[in-house]
Amino acid sequence: MTYDLAGKRVWVAGHRGMVGGAIARRLADEQCEVLTVGRETLDLTDQRAVLDWMRKERPQAVFLAAARVGGILANSTYPVDFLRDNLLIETAIFTGAHDVGVEKLLFLGSSCIYPKFAPQPIQEDALLTGELEPTNEWYAIAKIAGIKLAQAYRQQYGCDYISAMPTNLYGPGDNFDLNSSHVLPALIRKVHEARLIGAPVQVWGTGSPRREFLYVDDCADACVHLMKVYSDKGHVNVGSGEDISIMELTRLVMDVLDYARGEVVTDPSKPDGTPRKLMDNSRLRSFGWAPQVSLREGVARAYAAFLDQAQSAA
Repeated sequence: MTYDLAGKRVWVAGHRGMVGGAIARRLADEQCEVLTVGRETLDLTDQRAVLDWMRKERPQAVFLAAARVGGILANSTYPVDFLRDNLLIETAIFTGAHDVGVEKLLFLGSSCIYPKFAPQPIQEDALLTGELEPTNEWYAIAKIAGIKLAQAYRQQYGCDYISAMPTNLYGPGDNFDLNSSHVLPALIRKVHEARLIGAPVQVWGTGSPRREFLYVDDCADACVHLMKVYSDKGHVNVGSGEDISIMELTRLVMDVLDYARGEVVTDPSKPDGTPRKLMDNSRLRSFGWAPQVSLREGVARAYAAFLDQAQSAA
């Protein structure tokens, strides 16, 4: 089964975010009309406003990449915001999509939906088989609700709504704020700043947890691929299929940023989070897709994007 995006009106919800921006870039090759709307024009948590906008613009396909996102610190500090805002965004867009007859919708989740101690690599059927990681459970619960909304609309109304679960993403458009960023962009900024003054690189926790990373433009390509070839109720993991320890990642970033001689200092008083999180991406690969950007090359590109953002903000 294939879905042709050519000639379609395609709404990328969350186009100013890292993932949404990458999807919008990728869609330039699909000969479709890309619809976008900024938060200054449309509040995605406002169901009435979202419905009115969708009735006016009439998108035929939707990539739901809009979300409130952040790392361990942000999740721990603002649990209400992460749970409430993401539930409101999902509810508003799913409701609008059904109302205007959207032909196909792809909901983007997160690998944090899986249990903290899920068997590795994590298969899609591990969902709801155990307790979540406490440091990001608010965001995870909202994303699980999004998956279930897609399944519910498929079951009750026959809507062609699908879900993709990306692993840790990074690249152009990332958030490099140390108070709210994820681990890789935070490391890029920490290493950059440490190199400038010859200081040690500070790492949260022990450095032993293992994480999987995927360059954001690879994720966007996978999402477009799924939109075209996949139609079923089960969510699909989107990852690289390889993981690395936080300490190894720190050394890789330091090497790419030409600070390999620097010292690394861990802070065991800070939480490690889930010990390991590697997703099984065999289902996605069975649909004929594989990532193209290596971690080292991706880090180099992400650092270039960081420097561009810093220069623009100066």
